[in-house]
Amino acid sequence: MRNPQLNENGELTHLLSIEGLPRHILSHILDTAASFMGIADREVKKVPLLRGKSVFNLFFENSTRTRTTFEIAAKRLSADVINLDITRSSTAKGETLLDTIDNLCAMHANMFVVRHAASGAPYLIAEHLKRVRHKNIHVVNAGDGRHAHPTQGLLDMYTIRHYKQNFEHLTVAIVGDILHSRVARSDIHALTTLGVPEVRAIGPQTLLPAELAKMGVRVHHDMNEGLKGCDVVIMLRLQNERMNGALLPSAGEYFKHYGLTPEKLALARPDAIVMHPGPMNRGVEIDSGVADGKQAVILDQVTFGIAVRMAVMSILAGN
Repeated sequence: MRNPQLNENGELTHLLSIEGLPRHILSHILDTAASFMGIADREVKKVPLLRGKSVFNLFFENSTRTRTTFEIAAKRLSADVINLDITRSSTAKGETLLDTIDNLCAMHANMFVVRHAASGAPYLIAEHLKRVRHKNIHVVNAGDGRHAHPTQGLLDMYTIRHYKQNFEHLTVAIVGDILHSRVARSDIHALTTLGVPEVRAIGPQTLLPAELAKMGVRVHHDMNEGLKGCDVVIMLRLQNERMNGALLPSAGEYFKHYGLTPEKLALARPDAIVMHPGPMNRGVEIDSGVADGKQAVILDQVTFGIAVRMAVMSILAGN
């Protein structure tokens, strides 16, 4: 079965997940993002690649960082951007998701950027567009349930490549609530596809999914052991809103064992970088001394995210 993200020529037509995408497509997105960095940094105001196109942001979950960077990216490509107010939309009155999509298609939408609490919602929309033969409307997954967050994964890869130049000799640790994290899944698929030889998952057993070993990940329950010799440390937020039942004794106990402090970071390589998809919980996942320290590249991730999202939308639109 053909990957639903690719057309019959193997070209990207939707971005739904990093899983299953070939390495050359990921590299093409990262290379394209590099060419947009001048625009992301406002050295150039905008380019006309999406002029006359309408991009609809459909965020069924709260978001500040992701929605704002998508909106900035689309506007710098000269697109018309429509932010749907979900709390006041017809879905709040009982209209189905796909009926909403049909109505927006009738308004000449060209691209949907979708964040949804239900895993698979962007796939559902992409399949529906195929059934009703809207070939020229593209879907970008901005996060679906626990499943995937592909643009966050890509901007994380861009950040790593920016600071480390290549992926072939790195040891990367992902720390925290991997069980509930769509970012972690996207990062793991991207890291393994791009050739990172050692990906580590660090966290308590209650927050690590059982299938990690099958994904080519080395599991550590001891933070000190897992951080030794790492080139990149990716911290994750505790996804309290997705947890069912008590998986941790307390936030303080979690920080004691799995919070990133300067002392624990010293176990990684001296030039290791620290990343976090945000929002950060200081004193729970990460110490302020690390978050504001010279090894943290967390704010750079946000800036790089604009260029990466520009690249994704430009490629999907055929540019």
